[in-house]
Amino acid sequence: MVNVTADSNKSQEKTINMSPWAIARRKFLRNKLAMISSFFLLTVIIVSFLAPYVTTADISKVNIMQMSLEPSNEHWLGTDKSGRDVFTRLLYGGRVSLLVGMACTTLVVLFGTIVGSIAGFYGGVVDSVLMRFTDFVLNFPFLVFVIVLSTIFYGLVDGLTILIVVISLLSWGGVARIVRSKILAEKENEYILAAVSIGCKPSKVIIKHLLPNVLSTIIVQSTILFAGLIVAESGLSYLGFGVPQTIPSWGNMLSASQESDVLSNKPWIWMPPAIILTVTILSINFIGEGLKDAFNPKSQR
Repeated sequence: MVNVTADSNKSQEKTINMSPWAIARRKFLRNKLAMISSFFLLTVIIVSFLAPYVTTADISKVNIMQMSLEPSNEHWLGTDKSGRDVFTRLLYGGRVSLLVGMACTTLVVLFGTIVGSIAGFYGGVVDSVLMRFTDFVLNFPFLVFVIVLSTIFYGLVDGLTILIVVISLLSWGGVARIVRSKILAEKENEYILAAVSIGCKPSKVIIKHLLPNVLSTIIVQSTILFAGLIVAESGLSYLGFGVPQTIPSWGNMLSASQESDVLSNKPWIWMPPAIILTVTILSINFIGEGLKDAFNPKSQR
């Protein structure tokens, strides 16, 4: 009994001496669901971006002699209505969907963090102007605006680039509001007041003192955004307003399910992208929940 108590006390002392980041890392690594999800997501990313080395089938060549073939040794997941290998398009589609999600998440977090940090630190008129602009962006009809811009710039600019830019420009408002609220609370601490009183530049205070202390919130929000933006790309591509049909993506592959014959009699065409998309989104959400619990000092999970 004495040994158990002593071991418990040593464990508590070790935890107390650890930094918040070390404690968060330790808690995350002990979250089995988050770790399994991380392994799955990492596998999907690696296999998707190594697609040219995994398969050599053409992703765009139409083969009328192999249209809608069932899964076989030659075509593991069958072929689609144009005779293209479903497995190959699934891998290349993952590259596009994940790339769009990553690029949009990076731009959204970057722009939202900049706006939220400036608004929260300066307050007053600057805060009011930036937050009203943020409200304006948040009230924009997302789907309508994406469709209109995609139509206007069709053929003039790369469709994938336009999709990333438009989604990013319309999705940063939530991040800006979250960062602003954290900055407003954090800047009242004594170490921030001390930094300001000794003449530190506002940019230095924000970058070196404020942002590191709200970084955990930004990381958690990024995982949630990543999942949401992949769904947004897939939904737009499914409707025909996202990634161009010439470029495979999980959303484009799902658009084949709009035909009743494919939906009822040819599940190998639409089920693989539906399953991989669902499991990928679930994995990202589980990782986000794991990070949220890891960074929460009150969480005991």
